Amino acid sequence: MPSPTLHQSCTKIVATVGPACDSPEQLAELITAGVDVFRINTAHGEIPDHEKKVVAIRQASEQTGTPVGILLDLAGPKIRLGELFCDPLQCDVGMELTFLRDGEPTTAHEVTASYPKLIDELRPGNRVMLADGLVALEVVSVDRSRAVCRVTAAGEVRSRQGINLPGVKLSVSALQRKDIKNAIWAADHEIDFISLSFVRTAEDVYSLKSVLSAHDCEALVIAKIEKPEAMENLEEIVNVADGIMVARGDLGVEIDVAETPMAQKRIIDVCKEKIKPVIVATQMLESMHHSARPTRAEASDVANAILDGADACMLSGETAVGDHPVKAVQMMSRIMQFTEKSLRHDMSDRTITNRVHPITTAVTYAATNIAEAIGAAMIIIATKSGGTAWVKSKSRSLIPTLGVSDCPETLRRINLFWGIKPRRVSQMEHPALIRAEVCDWAKGKGYLKTGDRIVFVSGSGVTENAHNSVVVHTVE
Repeated sequence: MPSPTLHQSCTKIVATVGPACDSPEQLAELITAGVDVFRINTAHGEIPDHEKKVVAIRQASEQTGTPVGILLDLAGPKIRLGELFCDPLQCDVGMELTFLRDGEPTTAHEVTASYPKLIDELRPGNRVMLADGLVALEVVSVDRSRAVCRVTAAGEVRSRQGINLPGVKLSVSALQRKDIKNAIWAADHEIDFISLSFVRTAEDVYSLKSVLSAHDCEALVIAKIEKPEAMENLEEIVNVADGIMVARGDLGVEIDVAETPMAQKRIIDVCKEKIKPVIVATQMLESMHHSARPTRAEASDVANAILDGADACMLSGETAVGDHPVKAVQMMSRIMQFTEKSLRHDMSDRTITNRVHPITTAVTYAATNIAEAIGAAMIIIATKSGGTAWVKSKSRSLIPTLGVSDCPETLRRINLFWGIKPRRVSQMEHPALIRAEVCDWAKGKGYLKTGDRIVFVSGSGVTENAHNSVVVHTVE
């Protein structure tokens, strides 16, 4: 099976693994179609199930010869309905539903929740949203044993569907006991990215980082923005996280759905300012669960996320349980490639990030400008940790760029950086040998030809922990 080409989309594709694509062969097809990072959703299944997915992903990576990243998505304190007495239950406007503290429902109008403190934290007048906001309730009364709610927006609900409480300040921690167990497992299995659900403050991110640090784990922590409190504390959260996910499913229920597009733009803008990769997620190609083509609105949604500055877009049910997982990835890649043609390299931005040496930042910006000025065929960045590639990704230069390293973990993490393709090299000590090795490979693949110019960024060793060398090389 052929590996993905250097000329696929610069915006990265995150795809969720599920029953529709969990064999090594199916995953290899998705890699070839353009997937850069696979997401494992811990809200479904237990650790043995996650382990099977990791094994299958790494087998697919070997089959295609392409390093792909793995993102473990921690479930967090997602509140869900218990088992309904009548399943499904049609909720009509004016109907009353009663949440019970203890026991099981004995009538169709009684329900339970997975969050034991729900009754304690509800007040008359609070809103309760069920099934991703399809059904809306208003709390009428609360006593020690129950909360009575009235339906204000009708719809059908099923057992175990989600409950959202817009405007209700919950005391529950973002990092649950099961999340800690999954995070420790991820640390032991060299997972590349770990996302934390229902983040409200920077302290939530620090909590997860502390767990990972205690287990010598260098996975990048992705904070999911899906609560109003997260929007209030956005800059502090972006500062401490390694990346951000715009989790529009719950965010669009927790805040007014009309506010969601501008919230997405604000989140992306803050991430651009602070040089943090940002993933836009949820319902991007929702109709492709069953249709072989997306709606025009969905295609526009993907394109607008790219124009806003997203580093990656995520597919959820489209690949996990959909009828056309490969077609969904191919379609997303096509939309990305057409949209990226309208992007322009930003030569004015000189933002400094504390993730890399300031000399590295300056040299990387200069190298990109040189490559644009001379019409270089390729940029090659030799990187140990991936930090230099991180800076380069912000420029949105469309010149094909390789992040080369001899560290497998670095190569997998590079997959989340816009416009950077990972390539393994045999050694990192001698820049001239790295350059020769990569050029030979690229010529063999047809990416370079005689007379092409490349810009090569590396360290000379003069400045410790910094890339301070730019070489312009003409392919012989």
